[in-house]
Amino acid sequence: QVQLVESGGGLVQPGGSLRLSCAASGFTFNRYTMNWYRQAPGKERELVGFSSSGGSTYYAESMKGRFTISRDNAKRTVYLQMTSLKPEDTAVYYCNTKIGLFGYWGQGTQVTVSS
Repeated sequence: QVQLVESGGGLVQPGGSLRLSCAASGFTFNRYTMNWYRQAPGKERELVGFSSSGGSTYYAESMKGRFTISRDNAKRTVYLQMTSLKPEDTAVYYCNTKIGLFGYWGQGTQVTVSS
């Protein structure tokens, strides 16, 4: 079955960096777009960006220039490199993919940006 497992979250000071990973299994990874979402306390889940199967990337406006999504198809893993982190980046970060009619989510990883 499809599984997505995020890791790499934690507590970081403002201005710091983190790299999140999402390890995928149960589907042909290199054929699918991989998305990163986040959900801050009391807010709706929002799209951070994605890496398409063809290698292109997209970022939400507030993440452009600070976040980078990459993928390693051999390792079946997608990454989210986050730099210049701000307190407002505090959220649970989720990996997602859509296969046919179904969307699949990881369990999320908490990122807290605080001094």
